[in-house]
Amino acid sequence: MTVATLAGGVRGFSVRWLLMAVDRARDVAAVIVGIDRDALVVQLFEQEGAALVRLARLFTDDRNAAEDLVQEAFIRLHKSAHRIKSQAKAASYLRSIVINLARDHNRRGLMSLRHQEALPAGTTPEAPEDRLLLDEEQMLLLDEVRALSPRQRDCIFLRFYLELSGKEIADVLSISPNSVKTHCRRGLASLRKKAGGEQ
Repeated sequence: MTVATLAGGVRGFSVRWLLMAVDRARDVAAVIVGIDRDALVVQLFEQEGAALVRLARLFTDDRNAAEDLVQEAFIRLHKSAHRIKSQAKAASYLRSIVINLARDHNRRGLMSLRHQEALPAGTTPEAPEDRLLLDEEQMLLLDEVRALSPRQRDCIFLRFYLELSGKEIADVLSISPNSVKTHCRRGLASLRKKAGGEQ
């Protein structure tokens, strides 16, 4: 189909009218599916917010950045709620947004300058979870998991930290349940090998 044919097909309709029709269709679709964006975001924040911050923190090792990433994930969820066909899939969609944002954050080496400037030099913010001291073994294990390949790391964190099922992890990462099993198995084998080599 050429541009001329396409233009001829919409002759008589303004671009503005077409954009308004698309917006109306999205709103109607959201109503038909029964998704109230605000209610969805509030519900998921209450159910998943704290766990998502902890998950983002595992990836970024920075509480302020983790909170910022989760906030951005909820904003993106609100904007794209019309794409969600079932509310049951919303939590998986939200987790995948958080993981992707955390990956981008780590790839770019970003740091929240806003938070960094607000703190005196040499201090870190303290939250209740910051007061829980991890023993040296746990810190080493976290470092080893972070050093795994991205897929293995994601699967290990989601399986053993968030305790998601293979199907839920597959939904979050957009891979098959068999791939989840493979990445978990290989990640665990790698961790065992490193642990065995250090003894």
